[in-house]
Amino acid sequence: MKIAVMGAGAVGSYYGAMLARGGQEVALIGRPSHVEAVQAGGLVLEATFGRFRVPMRASTDASAVRDADLVLFCVKSTDTEAAGREMAPHLAPHTQVWSLQNGVDNAERLAAVLGRPVSPAVVYVAVELAGPGHVRHHGRGELVVPPGPHSERLAPAFTEAGVPIAFSEHVRGALWAKLILNCAYNALSAITRLPYGVLVQGQGVEAVMRDVVRECLEVARAEGVEVPGDVWEAVRRIAQTMPSQYSSTAQDLMRGKPTEIDHLNGHVVARGEALGVPTPVNRALWALVRLIERQVPAR
Repeated sequence: MKIAVMGAGAVGSYYGAMLARGGQEVALIGRPSHVEAVQAGGLVLEATFGRFRVPMRASTDASAVRDADLVLFCVKSTDTEAAGREMAPHLAPHTQVWSLQNGVDNAERLAAVLGRPVSPAVVYVAVELAGPGHVRHHGRGELVVPPGPHSERLAPAFTEAGVPIAFSEHVRGALWAKLILNCAYNALSAITRLPYGVLVQGQGVEAVMRDVVRECLEVARAEGVEVPGDVWEAVRRIAQTMPSQYSSTAQDLMRGKPTEIDHLNGHVVARGEALGVPTPVNRALWALVRLIERQVPAR
């Protein structure tokens, strides 16, 4: 199977490497320094289960999605429309597109640009770019996608590559559950520059996280979204299963890059305003990250 990864940062490169190791034909589309390193010596995958050097195609050009059976769309939420417009002319009629992005509305935004369906996927993986051509995996790796003939046809490529994949009719609720996890951890990890395991030991931090979760659940309820499971228990487990993980927002700030905070806590704030639901704790975290973004020189 031919698989293209549009926006091959940490998440996209991890799944691309796993699929390539599983025998699929993978093309990564990413930033020049990362692409050049992969072209020169393959992608270094430093995983919890071993260290591997995985050869695969890499390009900076969106035309590399041409003839793909599946595109894993992994760009930052802020770049969804622009990246979608870049790749749209190169998509084959049979190509399936999955959005593996943070946030809850990217699949709809991308579908509007592409003029074709896009499947939202919920991603549970802790990874970081340790350097150009080098991905470090800290844990997990599951995907949840909507059921359907196309998804079920593509799923064996993931299971054969060691990527757990599940089907759910309630992906919207699962996306909100993932959003709430991100809202609880991302901004706090970014502001303090601490990994999850250290962060949660701070005085008063658990109370702040509980307030974030409560506000998010109130907004979701007002949206008519049923969030599955015990959300607070899921939040609590993250620090136990990923103690050394820094949030993607923290990683962005440490690299001098724009964050996705507008699509995390900022999305909750915006929807809360629209629906008449107060979100003061999410608003404070969103505002603080935006202030820090302005102080970090772009690289």
